Amino acid sequence: MIIRERENWLRMLFVWKGSVLPDILPRLGVLLLLSAAVVFFKGRMFDYKVPLNPAAFTLLGVALAIFLGFRNNASYERFWEGRKLWGALLIDTRSLTRQALTMSGYAASSPEALSFVRLLIAFAYALKHQLRKTDPEADFQRLLPQELTQRLAKAQFKPILLLLELSNWVQASKEASRIDSITQAAFDHNLNQLSNIVGGCERIASTPIPYTYNVLLHRTVYLYCFLLPFGLVDNIGWMTPLIVVFVGYTFMALDSIVTEIEEPFGLEPNDLALNTISQTIEASLLEMAGEPVPPALIPKKKFILD
Repeated sequence: MIIRERENWLRMLFVWKGSVLPDILPRLGVLLLLSAAVVFFKGRMFDYKVPLNPAAFTLLGVALAIFLGFRNNASYERFWEGRKLWGALLIDTRSLTRQALTMSGYAASSPEALSFVRLLIAFAYALKHQLRKTDPEADFQRLLPQELTQRLAKAQFKPILLLLELSNWVQASKEASRIDSITQAAFDHNLNQLSNIVGGCERIASTPIPYTYNVLLHRTVYLYCFLLPFGLVDNIGWMTPLIVVFVGYTFMALDSIVTEIEEPFGLEPNDLALNTISQTIEASLLEMAGEPVPPALIPKKKFILD
């Protein structure tokens, strides 16, 4: 995800990185050339005048804008639900860390407490890698014991196995009389919350917006844009290419944006900043445990491609 400071209104007009313009620029170029050709030939194709009226495009444009708005709302709802789930992950890992450091009977700097904290950090990274289908081994190697890392390498659902390890830690503390049944239930409640977060993220990742919506909207947007010059050439003449490209930019850019954010856990520029959120979780939990926070976890740049 692109993370950058907000620019003033003038600089926002010329922002390149973080916009979808680089992706759709070739299509806008084709649209510009087509519009220029339509103006040059005065709306005729093979000696046949294409009889398109601007009124038809007005009605179709309104319907298309409504449909784009519907898909934008559906995509942004998925994006925002994903962000809420990862926000809840930050909250719940902090709650579990606080419980482990203050209610488990272990000293905050003890190996037992730190092992629990590192399991929580590894859980956040494991979920990120599962959603992005990337390799978590490097993060596991620095956070977990070698034996556990090897077991996780063979697992398909790594966050769930880490949840099991967290539960085993709580159960071992209960058997060692470090915590009582009430405290164990409090731990279990927050662990259940982590399980719900994994399930919610898996639901979003495995259930895309129905494909037929994408096909219909994509076809309609491009047919509308490529027919629009024939409807405008008789009314606005040489201004047709400029107006058509501007309208095309509006519709094509929105189509491109909603395509990116409907899968919020990916690596597109406008997807969720899972790297930054995972690093925030790690830095926060290490600080709570009194451990030094690596400088790499402290954001310093004004512009970040997450």
